[in-house]
Amino acid sequence: MVQELLSTLTSDERWGVMVEFEEVCPDGFAQLVSAAPDWVAWMG
Repeated sequence: MVQELLSTLTSDERWGVMVEFEEVCPDGFAQLVSAAPDWVAWMG
């Protein structure tokens, strides 16, 4: 689901969302990284 959402954004927007997510909800970001360790590949 996260990958689907990110695919609708530009690369800059995707990185902005992830940076904001990490700042606002570090625990949620850590869960995402644990559940989807390849999330950086989605950012391309």
